[in-house]
Amino acid sequence: MALPPPRTPLVRTSPPGMSPSDTAPSGTSSPDPSLTGIPGSFGARRRRTPARRLADRGLFLAETLRTFRTTGAVTPSGRPLARALAAPLADRTGRPRAVLEVGAGTGAVSRVLAGLLGPEDTLDLVESNPRFARVLQADLRTDPRLAALGERVGLIAAPVQELDPSARYDVIVSGLPFTNFHPDEVSDLLARYLTALGPGGRLTYFGYRATTRLRAVFGSSRSLARHSGVVRVLDSFQRAHAVDCRTVWGNVPPARVWQLSAPATAIDH
Repeated sequence: MALPPPRTPLVRTSPPGMSPSDTAPSGTSSPDPSLTGIPGSFGARRRRTPARRLADRGLFLAETLRTFRTTGAVTPSGRPLARALAAPLADRTGRPRAVLEVGAGTGAVSRVLAGLLGPEDTLDLVESNPRFARVLQADLRTDPRLAALGERVGLIAAPVQELDPSARYDVIVSGLPFTNFHPDEVSDLLARYLTALGPGGRLTYFGYRATTRLRAVFGSSRSLARHSGVVRVLDSFQRAHAVDCRTVWGNVPPARVWQLSAPATAIDH
């Protein structure tokens, strides 16, 4: 089945321990041993059970302790935050839309995005953490919202920097923890996102509130200086491109969601 425009087909990269065919949302395969103990990972399509939600939270906590810099959260995004990040999809364009989610984690936002897609829209999920990627790979077959997309959803188990630079999207949702990165990394990522958006495309991302105050109290002077540099980078992009900002008080912890718009004309490479 050919993927509809404006999406540029991307090479799917398998998480370690998986064959390339395992990243496809259709077909059958043997259960991945790394998913042992995650309720509902394989078998019939099913919605999240309380046990599965608890397992997702446990995995998030374990990955935070293991790789806090790139995970940046101790629990998956709550539904109110996921809906705020997916807000641009509420505006129907009358044509197929290509959507990219970067840092999909265990799919909390991915499932909300999937529920808002039109019949010809596509969704690419980027997740470089192999343990999260294995969970997502299973959910492409077993979660009703993701499995219903068939070949219109894809998993790219690689860093966002490795994506095809010619790929273009209408909406990009970023779950990466910018305040854990170096200012230059954040600047490069935001520039990459805006370049990957088609004219007028939308980028959404979030940050937890009060992080500056917490770092001032508990962080080192070096950490606070790096964080301040990231805030300046974010402020610069927000002044140039922001079209919306809202606080999601219903998330734990509360988060501020920003929506940026790409220029109405394409950005030259």
